[in-house]
Amino acid sequence: MSQNKNALIRYKTIDKCLQNHYRQWTLDDLTQACSEALFEFEGKENTVSKRTTQLDLQLMRSEKLGYSAPIVVYDKKFYKYEDEDYSITDIPLTETDINVLTETVSMLKQFKDFSLFSDVSDIVQRLEDKIYAEKSNTQPVIHLDKNESLKGLHFLDPLYQAIIKKIVLKITYKSFTSRDESTFSFHASILKEFNNRWFLVGKRRKTAPITNLALDRITAVDFDFQAEYWEADFNAEKYYKNVVGVTVNSGLQPRKVALKIDHTNAPYVLTKPLHTSQRLINTNEDGSIIIHLFLIENYELHRLLLGFGRGLEVISPERLRNEIKANLKRCLEQYEKAPS
Repeated sequence: MSQNKNALIRYKTIDKCLQNHYRQWTLDDLTQACSEALFEFEGKENTVSKRTTQLDLQLMRSEKLGYSAPIVVYDKKFYKYEDEDYSITDIPLTETDINVLTETVSMLKQFKDFSLFSDVSDIVQRLEDKIYAEKSNTQPVIHLDKNESLKGLHFLDPLYQAIIKKIVLKITYKSFTSRDESTFSFHASILKEFNNRWFLVGKRRKTAPITNLALDRITAVDFDFQAEYWEADFNAEKYYKNVVGVTVNSGLQPRKVALKIDHTNAPYVLTKPLHTSQRLINTNEDGSIIIHLFLIENYELHRLLLGFGRGLEVISPERLRNEIKANLKRCLEQYEKAPS
């Protein structure tokens, strides 16, 4: 591996470390992390010296690489980014970068009609829009919904690497219902995004059921290179086929859910189905529609249905109808009380 590539791996490793604000980073910690990263890529010992790490930090701070990274030392031994949102991956594109990306987008657009590229067509569109914004110094034409304050996104890359390399994770996690953090082994299968939130899906033990962990509740990620990775016979498409969201109540079977959608919301539901199983059963004279879904009930489904308010009525099953009805009654009671 070339020295230039070695250096890039070290810079990216230091960047990932300093983005993790849940632990303190000494020079020794950063040096060890760089050594481990090079070992992971090369498959052989490649010890990084403290002096090399010091020079890397100095270069990253400078303008020579275009980073001008705001790396500061506190308590005379710990390193961090003064700007917590900074990353070397967020530096502006150079003119050369833009030219290369423009050529790449032009090439990819030639294959837009091939089924192999159908899943990435939106990525090409977003990339083209980003290039246009950089070139014209204007705001992007495409605006994507995103949550800038969402926690845990810096874990995406290490979790992704652990999955593809089949490495057991050591996860420190604090759920909304727990008072304290807990640390446990986790055998991850996939990363899943739902409603602008990311989840890690896998098992804690070989015989345990599939579960999901919200990335914004993960406080630390480590790797257990000694433990054997248990590869689950897991098919994401099949597993999530009959649910809305990420919660799969494995003890339940999918069943038909009949809904009436009023005339105001009907066009939106028809053009953007609530679920892939949605079927139009009837269009009423007043413009309302009857649709059927075939899925397993879960928390996300309840939130989706309640979000329509008076614009949606659950016809069946009766138990779901009664649950939604009771919830709406509690909502009404809440508003009938004086604000506290």
